[in-house]
Amino acid sequence: MRPFVENFPFFSIFLAILATIVTAAIRSGRISYWITIGVCAASALLNGWVLEYTYAEGVSFTYAMGRFLAPYGNAINCGPLQALLAAVFSLVMALALAGGRRDLFQDILPEKQKFYFVMVNMLEASLLALTYTNDMFTGYVFIETSTIAACALVMAKDNGPNLIATIRYLFMSLVGSGLFLIGLTILNSITGYLLMPSLAEAVAELRLSESYTLPLTVAVGLLVAGLGVKSAMFPFHLWLPDAHGGATTASSAILSGLVLKGYIVLLLVMILRVFSMELMVELGVTDVILAFGLLGMILGSLAAMRENHIKRMLAYSSVAQVGYIFMGVGLGSIEGLIASCFHILVHACCKPLLFLCAGRLSAVSGHHKSLKNLRGSAYRDIGAGLGFTVGALSMIGIPLFGGFVSKLYFASAAVPTGMTAMILLTIALSTVLNALYYVPALLAIWVKPPAEDEALVLADVHPGDLAADRAFTAAAAILIVGIFVLGIFYHPITDLIEAGVRLI
Repeated sequence: MRPFVENFPFFSIFLAILATIVTAAIRSGRISYWITIGVCAASALLNGWVLEYTYAEGVSFTYAMGRFLAPYGNAINCGPLQALLAAVFSLVMALALAGGRRDLFQDILPEKQKFYFVMVNMLEASLLALTYTNDMFTGYVFIETSTIAACALVMAKDNGPNLIATIRYLFMSLVGSGLFLIGLTILNSITGYLLMPSLAEAVAELRLSESYTLPLTVAVGLLVAGLGVKSAMFPFHLWLPDAHGGATTASSAILSGLVLKGYIVLLLVMILRVFSMELMVELGVTDVILAFGLLGMILGSLAAMRENHIKRMLAYSSVAQVGYIFMGVGLGSIEGLIASCFHILVHACCKPLLFLCAGRLSAVSGHHKSLKNLRGSAYRDIGAGLGFTVGALSMIGIPLFGGFVSKLYFASAAVPTGMTAMILLTIALSTVLNALYYVPALLAIWVKPPAEDEALVLADVHPGDLAADRAFTAAAAILIVGIFVLGIFYHPITDLIEAGVRLI
């Protein structure tokens, strides 16, 4: 008999979908907010339970949904890695909403607030489905669901620039979705399947018989390109700074820290469960991913250095960090994938923390976003200043922080490759560039401005914005703890990730 805990991945997805319906029927945005927080917290607990079960037992399992069995049915697959990612994504979603609550209710009109939480619940369901899906077409369905919900989160802060950013975001996302769908159609036409295990068997047969090599290569390339566009892989990132930089604080934290990762996780699962890393290397796909990853690491950081707008700077930083993840995938080894998965966790903690703290520092500075107008803002909210400092130091790669460990794993994974020197040099250069824009930002928030400049800034600050925000403080504290846990207790976490990767 199936252990009851194996129902929990489905329960967490169903709970988010049910919350979408419930919040749509409720008029109060405040009630919808608490329902959404509760659903995300419950999902984190359920998936944490699944993580404990799968890792302790050393198992992965498939949960069939509906009456149709393989190879034509719909199913979700769960192992330690999927459960870990799902639990972290749900927890960070709840923390992003809690930490950005004050800005959220200020930026979004009361009559639109419930619809915002409808979209957040849709996004939660999509992230979980993309993490757990065992069916390629279901993955495509939730890619589109995630696109609609993410665009709504950008557009929720109703102003002209945000509407333009949403249109650009939607256009690029639809291009990515179209590429993915065309690739999936070609793959289905040459294999006849959509379920991942059946697809894997068919692809393995095609590889051995050396038939349909060109259509298979085109299909793989289109699938990777589609997910690359949607996850802001360089050079398909041009939509990201305006979308993430202009949204309300909670939206920026969710979009940068979580939404981009959903597409990358689907790509990782697709590589491991359908194509195999060996096939990706044979087709040369990993070489292209590696090249774009390395370029993203450098050029994303260079773009961030030119920004004086703090949220746009953080958005360009995400391009560089996504470059790290794709570099790990492009190494074409299990060690590279483990490093990428670890960095997904690091970035899922650091970037929401940075966006939440940037939003809070802006609020206590008259809602200015320019670094020159944020001078001394850390003293107006010490918690936000400390949180931004921890997130920045982790992204730079200072020891004892999670970002240092992920860079260490990337460097270790690069050693067996034939391009060790180039990759290590790129990691080192990217680290220096990270410091060149994060350190000036830290100096800006911690160096007190002249008294007359301070008085001008405080004149624009609403007294309510200076009041303590306990929800933000609690959310930031939990994310800070997460960053230090990743930086100090990394051995058991990477052991868990390795076990999960090998069980996929």
